Amino acid sequence: MADLFAGIEPAPSPAAPAEDAPLADRLRPATLTEVVGQEHLTGPDGTIGRMVAAGRLSSMILWGPPGTGKTTIARLLADAVDLRFTAISAVFSGVADLKKAFAEARDHAKTGKRTLLFVDEIHRFNRAQQDGFLPYVEDGTVTLVGATTENPSFELNAALLSRAQVLILQRLDRDALEQLIARAEAVEARPLPLTPPARDALVASADGDGRFLLNQVETLFSVDIAAPLEPAELSSFLQRRVAVYDKDREGHYNLISALHKSIRGSDPQAALYYLARMLTAGEEPLYLLRRLTRAAVEDIGLADPQALVQCIAAKDTYDFLGSPEGELAIVQACLYLATAPKSNATYMAQKKAWRSAKETGSLMPPANILNAPTKLMKQIGYGAGYEYDHDAEGGFSGANYWPDELPPQVYYEPTERGFEKRLAERLAYWDERRGR
Repeated sequence: MADLFAGIEPAPSPAAPAEDAPLADRLRPATLTEVVGQEHLTGPDGTIGRMVAAGRLSSMILWGPPGTGKTTIARLLADAVDLRFTAISAVFSGVADLKKAFAEARDHAKTGKRTLLFVDEIHRFNRAQQDGFLPYVEDGTVTLVGATTENPSFELNAALLSRAQVLILQRLDRDALEQLIARAEAVEARPLPLTPPARDALVASADGDGRFLLNQVETLFSVDIAAPLEPAELSSFLQRRVAVYDKDREGHYNLISALHKSIRGSDPQAALYYLARMLTAGEEPLYLLRRLTRAAVEDIGLADPQALVQCIAAKDTYDFLGSPEGELAIVQACLYLATAPKSNATYMAQKKAWRSAKETGSLMPPANILNAPTKLMKQIGYGAGYEYDHDAEGGFSGANYWPDELPPQVYYEPTERGFEKRLAERLAYWDERRGR
């Protein structure tokens, strides 16, 4: 047993927790160097490492997924530069709590003790409450360290962001999660009752969340397991972490962007993965169908006109069958789009034509194609000289259809991919006849 844990030391805590304290508390790091997975920030060359070495902290926003060490880092920062630490949660606090925290910080400042104010879930404060931080951050009453799982660009005031650095914490990778398991095994002085494949499955199930992993490890240690568990046995014994996904927040927009760009990049496997991520997380299927339809007309267009047909058929099928059966139609449409030839010629043509229409204002069409329902209109030249194409040789008159003040423009330029290659041949044929 001693050989198994040679060289592995549990992370100590500034104030030793009780023996029956939760495992996560017993493993809480005592110094920044013991924080796993965030070395890009806490290392000697990281932003936090450099600030600590200089002995001066600037206000900051710690942005990252749950269970990546935001609260732990904030506590250790206060210890590292000898600041008084006080914490509030935006979930449970209001204006009165903020005023009290600022008043206490000001009183301590008079005795020479500065305050690090840690605000958990800072994005939950409204705009007015966020503005309330500004004078106290500016005059140095507090060094603000906010923690958020949401994109600060969307959730925090620009004025507050301009006074604080945004530091991005990464989801814990495999190595970091393995370090946490090793520390837990050292504290418990016994290995986890898992086979190597089950251990891999446990790490994967945490989805980058260290706190969730340690809770799972604690559960395994709390029961008497006679023989190491295999992956299937582990799966029935523990619950897998539910993926982080808020349908109206950044995770939603990141995944839909990844889905659309995987389709555009003709990677059906990646596209199917992101589609599955969203559907299994509870995304509205009709939202996904709308985005697939957008991809059909923006990124495929006339290179494969059937792409749009597939999307509309998938929507009708889903309306008819519902979930889960109708989701297969969504998968089919997704795979069709990802494997189809790509062209944004229709999309670019729309942008050019819309811009031209706005710039040219109210130009009249040429007189030969104006409607002439009255005798007066015919007398002043409406419709004069119009050639009925079906009566022309080959069903093509070659007449001019552009306003007199606007020379013929080229908006749609088909590619040489898919069905558009045939369209390019048709356009070349009409252009040749028109030139003749």
